[in-house]
Amino acid sequence: MIWEKAQELYQMEQAKTMGEEFKGITAERKELREGGYFYQAKLIVLRNLWREKKGLASVEENHTP
Repeated sequence: MIWEKAQELYQMEQAKTMGEEFKGITAERKELREGGYFYQAKLIVLRNLWREKKGLASVEENHTP
């Protein structure tokens, strides 16, 4: 789940910065770690799992690393 979220964050950032030139490029795990996307994704996923366990709605965050 964390790697998927990290890839999603990476692609959202790339789409935002590249505009129409964005072709849906995926990053390697090393790039996701180095760019801070893995860490940010881990926080989001773990927070959502905790909220789900407590019966609260999940919160999507769109922070850039």
